[in-house]
Amino acid sequence: MKGEMEMSLPLESVRVLDLTRLLPGPYCTLMLADFGAEVIKVENPYNGDYARGYEPNLDQDSAFFHSLNRNKKSICLDLKTEEGKGYFLELVKQADVVVESYRPGVMERLGLDYEQLKKVNDRLIYCAITGYGQTGPYRNQPGHDVNYISYAGLLNLTGEKEGKPIIPSAQIADIGGGALPAAVGILLALLEREKSGTGQFVDISMLDGVVSWMQLLLPAFFKEEEEPKRGEQMLNGGLACYEVYQAKDGKWLSVGALEPKFWKNFCEAIGREDLISHINSPPEVQEKMKSQISGIVLTKTSSEWMEVFREVEACVTPLLTFEEMIKDPQITAREMIRTFEHDTLGSIRQIGIPVKLSGTPGIIHSRAPKLGEHTDEILKKIGMKK
Repeated sequence: MKGEMEMSLPLESVRVLDLTRLLPGPYCTLMLADFGAEVIKVENPYNGDYARGYEPNLDQDSAFFHSLNRNKKSICLDLKTEEGKGYFLELVKQADVVVESYRPGVMERLGLDYEQLKKVNDRLIYCAITGYGQTGPYRNQPGHDVNYISYAGLLNLTGEKEGKPIIPSAQIADIGGGALPAAVGILLALLEREKSGTGQFVDISMLDGVVSWMQLLLPAFFKEEEEPKRGEQMLNGGLACYEVYQAKDGKWLSVGALEPKFWKNFCEAIGREDLISHINSPPEVQEKMKSQISGIVLTKTSSEWMEVFREVEACVTPLLTFEEMIKDPQITAREMIRTFEHDTLGSIRQIGIPVKLSGTPGIIHSRAPKLGEHTDEILKKIGMKK
């Protein structure tokens, strides 16, 4: 850990004021913090980030909060008071980035919106993460991940043929539509600031982000003007070569044999060479093949099938539980589960850093902050006392 801390990190000169809560904003600023940015969580003094109160807890804060807010600091300010606003404006003068996730108009009512903040720091990059963005008829509507993926047309296509839509287990809009585009937008704005010398407003809509994910489906709709159907598209259940099958022991295998060479290997491995030529057959043939393959896969356990496919390139993988995943050699080799020494909790496991830089890799250097833990330290640093 000491050697890691001595390493120069790409964002170590960047100061971020993080007003966000729960998942999308904190995930965005976690990515910045892991690569050296000084991320200061600005929390209200009463209950702070709502994520602190989720179950299960590690101490007085949740495991969820600990995971998302490592490498950050916390300061308590009541932005509804003149004193709190004054402290915040002083922080803005020395900040590079502000990230917030309030509904449009909230920061304006506080007198702390981008137009006001850039008056005290024209180099400031201001990122707002919202459900629907700063414009449009839905801009003031509340929402959650399920609502954004619904409007994007994604949820309607998620699930089995003739079944009901299935809500994904991971938050696609929060992370893929909000947090990741926000991090990219902030980094782009920082890069542009090197040329212009001034900051800008980064408007992130989680709905926009999810719509942008529909690359395989929307272009086909634009051309054919035919609505795709749930469970019948190339990558969501329409093909026998891209499907999940249950084994004898009740566990599942995923088959991703999209390319002809992989499909050929798969068919040979299960003893059905006659299916090789039907990789792109019509839907009724695909359904028949899926039924036949299901019957074959049920004759062996998942581990027996993985032994069959160990030396066969057919894109066959087991569906892992969390207990299995965290012990998987690939996950271990990539350090995607890390052990961190907490000063009071001892060794705790954390999700690793997905972006791997060869020269300046991200590090986990500090635990998630307690509510307001760094208030005095930060205010002293900017020459103010509370």
